[in-house]
Amino acid sequence: MSMGKAPSALTADLALPREERSAMTEYLRRLVRTPSVSTKEGAVANLVEAELAAVGVEDVGRDSMGNVIARLGSPGGPTLVYNAHLDTVGATNAGWAEDPFAARVDGEVLYGLGACDAKGSLAAMTYAAGRLAQLDALQGQLVLAFVVQQETCEGLGIRAVVEEGGFQPDWVVLGDPTDMQISRGQRGRVRLRVTTHGRACHAARPDLGQNAIVGAARLIFGIDMLTAEMHDDPFLGPGSVAVTHIESQEASLSAIPDECTFYADRRLTLGETATMALAEIERIIATERVQAEVEVTEYHARSYTGKVCSGREAFNAWGLEAEHPLVASLSEVVRRALGYEARLTHWHFSTDGVYTMGEAGIPTVGFGPGNPDHAHSVEDQVRLDDVANAAHVYAALGAHLLGG
Repeated sequence: MSMGKAPSALTADLALPREERSAMTEYLRRLVRTPSVSTKEGAVANLVEAELAAVGVEDVGRDSMGNVIARLGSPGGPTLVYNAHLDTVGATNAGWAEDPFAARVDGEVLYGLGACDAKGSLAAMTYAAGRLAQLDALQGQLVLAFVVQQETCEGLGIRAVVEEGGFQPDWVVLGDPTDMQISRGQRGRVRLRVTTHGRACHAARPDLGQNAIVGAARLIFGIDMLTAEMHDDPFLGPGSVAVTHIESQEASLSAIPDECTFYADRRLTLGETATMALAEIERIIATERVQAEVEVTEYHARSYTGKVCSGREAFNAWGLEAEHPLVASLSEVVRRALGYEARLTHWHFSTDGVYTMGEAGIPTVGFGPGNPDHAHSVEDQVRLDDVANAAHVYAALGAHLLGG
């Protein structure tokens, strides 16, 4: 498949002019000032829809889940998807120096919840689409997929967009923060729930019962020892596991618990699967002779539209080869537009690529403003220069891949 025109012919006239950059900054501030925790993204979806229309993108709508979907160009050619998420993690004022929704600008940095992850890329993709709408010469289709509930169940929203949207993407670009470098993969993850069983009795006579917490502790020790045995991929690194929550069931604090449940976050590197992760825990249960079972958890939520959403919390690792034409095209666009050689890297966290590349096999890369270390932190921030430069790159890459 043709990868479009030479990037050098496209970059100069696709940088945002001063007035559009100013408008994009104000749009980003409104995005950050609008709370959009997972399942409560309706207000920010309204804002995004209105701004897309304002910059000249005419085909904008939502699906039953509440994902905002915009289309530009002609469906007769190749399809490029720009994906970012509308939701953020929850906010508490603890640890923040100021209101997390203040969207304060200090110099060239905007501070606030979601600035880095991923409202900076939302703003940049919106205005990049506006630049491409002005060209009116795309020989393919650009789809903007701005999805809900990504923070709580990655891949769920983009799956709905692709599988219910009646199109087959040729490429996907994810806007999760990469510090303006190129990400070409990530580890997967699976959330495991382990439940141990015992026999209740009075805590004054523990010899009459069987403590489910003790059984859980034996399993947790065995799980902790797994780390040294996990596969180590040359690109993504080793798998990992961490017990993240534990709870017990007992009649009172003076009773031996007859049930204990804990959760493990298992990160999967290339070459590992959720089935393998389950088998690891089952072997420890058998070795320790603990009465217990392990299962992959299920995600359940009601979207802000009222739609009930669910999914198995098991997500594949993925990596796009460094020599892939999409990586080469994005690298060349960054070089021409911004004047530097982008590093090829990978995310430490999980993204919608678990579906697009990890499951559907669609060539996927990531490029976005913001330092990933600021995501989910009280220092959430993004450089406005990076947001403008990201918009330039998104517009130039779209013209390159879809310009005929």
